Amino acid sequence: MHLNEAVLCATAPSGSGSGPGTLALNDIQTGTTLASWKQTSAATHCTATVQSRNGQGGFMLAAQQDKSIMNVYNFQKDQLALKIVLPERLSAIAVDTRGKYCAGATAQGRIFLWEIASGIMFNSWDAHYRQINVLRFTQDAAALLAGSEDSGVSVWSTPRLVDETLQNELPTPYCSFTDHTLPVTDIVCGVGPFPSCRILTASVDHTVKLWDPASKTLLTTFYFPQPITCISWDPTERLFFAASADGSIHQVNLFRQREDKYSRAAMEAVGGAGVSDVIRINDIDPKDAKKRLISVGEPVTAMAISLSGSMLLASTTSGLIHIYDIASHQQLRTLSSHKGMAITHLSTMLRPPDLIGHVSLTLSAGAAGDARENIPVRPVAPFQRIRDAKAREAHEVSLMLPQRSAPPGTFFSYSREELITDHAFFVQPSAAGPEAAGVSLQTRVSELESEVSRLREQLSKAKGINDVMWETVVQRIVAEGKEKGQEKGRDNDVAGAQEADAQTESGRRRKRNRT
Repeated sequence: MHLNEAVLCATAPSGSGSGPGTLALNDIQTGTTLASWKQTSAATHCTATVQSRNGQGGFMLAAQQDKSIMNVYNFQKDQLALKIVLPERLSAIAVDTRGKYCAGATAQGRIFLWEIASGIMFNSWDAHYRQINVLRFTQDAAALLAGSEDSGVSVWSTPRLVDETLQNELPTPYCSFTDHTLPVTDIVCGVGPFPSCRILTASVDHTVKLWDPASKTLLTTFYFPQPITCISWDPTERLFFAASADGSIHQVNLFRQREDKYSRAAMEAVGGAGVSDVIRINDIDPKDAKKRLISVGEPVTAMAISLSGSMLLASTTSGLIHIYDIASHQQLRTLSSHKGMAITHLSTMLRPPDLIGHVSLTLSAGAAGDARENIPVRPVAPFQRIRDAKAREAHEVSLMLPQRSAPPGTFFSYSREELITDHAFFVQPSAAGPEAAGVSLQTRVSELESEVSRLREQLSKAKGINDVMWETVVQRIVAEGKEKGQEKGRDNDVAGAQEADAQTESGRRRKRNRT
């Protein structure tokens, strides 16, 4: 199977006569449309995707912007798979990378948390005072982050939200970031487990802030000349991109080169001084800042970085997707298949192996005709509209165990003593020259000969013991046979004497009768 990268985008009507939106998957190299799903119109931060992996097909969720409906699609069909009725119209959704939980936020600042496979609503609480614009799970799904119109960012512990013993208590956030002064527009979580990861937040107040969840502190503030609408972080966390509504994209390097006291080049991290550390992008070096600026020419709605980290994708309100080379900022190509629509979601992924119309791509060997049947879709149940304690008690989730090519357990039998002996033999330092190798070989041969002699001696002792046991048993059996024969002979002699006496007595009686 060829691993080809694809671009998933969600479109929404940009005007009254533009028609309904779609979900589309395009090839990142050629721009060819691989598949499309209609009957959807999701707003910004209202589309979530779970990729196909571990022998199970992925799915896509799209919360509709004009009604309290969530559409569910899978990669194996180009039609609507499920329509979920929601308790309220959602302003943002998020799904963890494993596809286990789905979080939805409302314009009133309320957050719902569902389990996707069962549809159970684990929690529902008021997290902010105003509309929540963006929701994000950390990469390990240990925390849920929410950015709101009230300029606050709240961090919630996922294990506490789903804890059965805490269902009757009001959830409390792990921490809250309140340094923004205007609405929060985007959140990006860095690599690593929570709380060791870093968090980037963007706001209308012209700033992007870098946070440390472990210490619950602000590390650095980056100040831009325009309000920031969306951000994208390099997978290696070397740099990030910040886009604004005027079509400008700023590249911010998180490492810089300097000279030490010995005039040697060295790399150091940018920022990290705390609340007082404010880096103004245009004030560092105007010439250098201009080199790191990408001018798109129209408002940027979403951004994404390719899986290889070499290309930047930026979508616009007119339906264009521009692809830039990160190293040179050169525009490589433009995808115009969605021109006339506003793109609200943009992400990159490997082309799904169970994609509709591409049955030759299978996760396992088999016929091309039954490729989709070999990959079952992850279960998605209708979400509950209210919290139900009985449903949580009768909690049932259908799981699919991964296929194993080999039986579980160890694939070889190797004792600990043998492992230690062989390890000591192979890792011992070898002397230089062939003479040392010959001496080592001769020593090994002598050890084996002595072991053979010892085994032969033990074998001879075992044979002697066996012979003595055999002779003893035979002698005992023969002696027992002789004793039985002698007893039988004595019994026969006694019986014969008794019979002779009886005959003599009988003859005497006859003679008396005659006389």
